[in-house]
Amino acid sequence: MIKTSNGKAVCAAALLLVVGAQSSAWADAALDDSIERGRALAEDRNGGNCYSCHAVEGAELPGNYGPPLFNMKMRFPERAVLKAQIADPRVRNPGTPMPPYGAHQVLTDSELESVVDYIHSL
Repeated sequence: MIKTSNGKAVCAAALLLVVGAQSSAWADAALDDSIERGRALAEDRNGGNCYSCHAVEGAELPGNYGPPLFNMKMRFPERAVLKAQIADPRVRNPGTPMPPYGAHQVLTDSELESVVDYIHSL
């Protein structure tokens, strides 16, 4: 038991549970914001421009040159592998037509993180 400033006893486990739930909610909200930023970048022709080559559910005028972007957590269970693929796809496939968004600084690191969050959410 922990005594609060007003002298009431509080179970430490209950306090940790409340703090943990609050932290989780903040983390979820931050991820949701990042996913939304990533979605906007993915559809921006001057940003990620993902839809010009990839089919994505709900995208206007999606391309069909690159693989469709769906079930991405299943296809890329490790987020870091997906990030590396978007940052510089030439590492895994030297002949790829996909631009190296990170290596050529098409996207900033922050933008790249948001695009990865979005793509990984599909």
